[in-house]
Amino acid sequence: MLIVGLTGNIGSGKSTVAAVFKCLNIPVYHADIEAKKMYLRRDVIKKTLLLTGEQILDADGHLNTRVLATIAFADPEILASLNKIIHPLVMEDFKTWITQHAEYPYVIHEAAIIFESGMRDAFSKVIHVSCPAGISIERIAKRDDISREMILRRMQFQLPDVQKSAMSDFVILNDGSTLIIPQILEIHRILSEGSA
Repeated sequence: MLIVGLTGNIGSGKSTVAAVFKCLNIPVYHADIEAKKMYLRRDVIKKTLLLTGEQILDADGHLNTRVLATIAFADPEILASLNKIIHPLVMEDFKTWITQHAEYPYVIHEAAIIFESGMRDAFSKVIHVSCPAGISIERIAKRDDISREMILRRMQFQLPDVQKSAMSDFVILNDGSTLIIPQILEIHRILSEGSA
C-alpha cells in the first residue's frame, strides 16, 4: 500500500480534491481536522497555555482556536512550538489509522504543511494542489471571513506554490478554469496500478 501525501497552500482547494478521491473509494486522513481535535486534549491545552497564557480561553474555559490562530500566526516561535506539540500526535494517530485501511491500494494524508514540517519522507508520493495566490486569497476571504492581512500573514509560513510543485510527484492545477477531475482520475489510475 502506498502512503500518499496531499498538500497545497491555504485556499488551494485541497479539500475539494480530497473529496474527489473519497468518491473514488480512497480513504483520506484530514490532518488539519485531526490536529484541531488534539486541542481538546487536557495535556495539549496545558502545554498551549504555557506558550500563550489564558487569553486563548473563552468564557467557559474552552480553547478558542480562532484567537490561538491569531496569536500563532503573529509569532513564528509560538507557531513552531505549537507544531512541535501537535505534529507528533497527529502522525501517531495517522499510523494507527493506516492499519485500519490496509486493504486499499493507497491512502491519502491531507495536510497543508507536509514540506514545511519536514514530513515529506513519511510518504511514498506527494500530490500538490497548485493555485495562483490571487485566487487562493479570494477563496479564503469568502470561506473564513478574515482580512486580507491575516491571509497574507498565514501564507508567509508556507513555501511558495512553485517550490511545492517542484518538490511533488504529482501536481493538480486548480486555477478555476482547468478541470480537476481528469487530473485526479489520471493520478488515481497511476497510483492504483502501482506504477507510480
